[in-house]
Amino acid sequence: MTDRTPPPGRARRLFSRTSWPEARFLADVLRTETFGGGLLLLGAVIALLWANSPWGDSYAALASWVPWPGGSDLHLDLDLAAWAADGLLAIFFFVVGLELKREFVAGDLRDPRRAALPVVAAVGGMIVPALIYVGINLSAGGENLRGWAIPTATDIAFALAVLAVIGSHLPQGLRAFLLTLAVVDDLLAITVIAIFYTGDFQLMPLLLALLPIALFGLLVQRRKTWWWALIPLALVAWTLVHESGVHATVAGVLLGFTVPVLRGREGDRHGLAEHLEHRWRPVSAGFAVPVFAFFAAGVSLRDADLGAVITDPIVVGIVAGLVLGKVLGIFGSTFLLARFTRAELDRDITWTDLLGVSLLAGIGFTVSLLIGELAFDSGASDDNVKAAVLSGSLIAALLASIVLTRRNKAYRRIAVKERVDSNRDGVPDVFQHRDN
Repeated sequence: MTDRTPPPGRARRLFSRTSWPEARFLADVLRTETFGGGLLLLGAVIALLWANSPWGDSYAALASWVPWPGGSDLHLDLDLAAWAADGLLAIFFFVVGLELKREFVAGDLRDPRRAALPVVAAVGGMIVPALIYVGINLSAGGENLRGWAIPTATDIAFALAVLAVIGSHLPQGLRAFLLTLAVVDDLLAITVIAIFYTGDFQLMPLLLALLPIALFGLLVQRRKTWWWALIPLALVAWTLVHESGVHATVAGVLLGFTVPVLRGREGDRHGLAEHLEHRWRPVSAGFAVPVFAFFAAGVSLRDADLGAVITDPIVVGIVAGLVLGKVLGIFGSTFLLARFTRAELDRDITWTDLLGVSLLAGIGFTVSLLIGELAFDSGASDDNVKAAVLSGSLIAALLASIVLTRRNKAYRRIAVKERVDSNRDGVPDVFQHRDN
């Protein structure tokens, strides 16, 4: 092992560049769902504590600070909170675009028969929460109805993190179903953002954005020759999409779609999409999404009338949509698909398992907060939306944890019994380390 202790008389440099093995280890840690979800939660908790502390005004001042006030010509005179939502989340959606491309080309969504279940479940998990929200807010009408899409989203990082923590013995099929469901859910959410939450649309900048996006797709295949041009092209594409009025994060998805899947050069282990996803996921999970959560979740309740917040139709609609709507939409559509077609659950998965995953999909968080900001720009409604998304996501996570923890214990008992039986038959206990 290499001795990294500095020689006598030489001062140790703080924050010096780490070795490649340490950097690779850190990146691998950031790719795990548990750690990424933990950073996401940490950013939200810090924001909530700061916004509701005696220094809450400094949090609001930081979020509203405009670093480049001279960028009005390109509508880039954004405050830090807007840069986090429009800029940093483009990295998150770029990774989402890579996942979508891989799923459609080489994953479960390539086969229509295998894709039918998660697609139907995702559509049901979007329609039912939206209907519940609209039903609750229909009498209020007006601005309230703009938030119909807030409870339709699922935060895949947070949901997978909860599943990874409590699901040591749950069937792998559950994680695969949740991942595919969330990928389709992301696609639907991106479509909703692009169509329903676009203001002051301008066609020319969007058409011009197709040029750097096409060049990005052409040059991304030349990994060594033109790699330096990819980030400038991505920035130009982002700027033009932002200028068009379409939410700038859509640029990240379009760039991700241009990357080929399973077409690596000879000797490559993985395709380009998987390679870039591997590279950019630590940036997304370790920086972009936690920073967005920090600026998006800081709702101040110091001067709020909690009674009015709880009875606000917007709050009730969002919480009901996330907690009840997701379960009814996902579980109900899956049950109907199995009831009226030949489709059936995997033999290792029970309907109770699916109930737990349906509850887990009620964790909206990142995309729900984003849609909430697009639907309600400022004021009391914006703060109430944040409180509702956080409350609904927390309730859904707790209920899912209760159901899936009980199922995990049941699967654990089955695994222990099978191991004991195999030992009696003289089979080596090669899986003993799993429970230690």
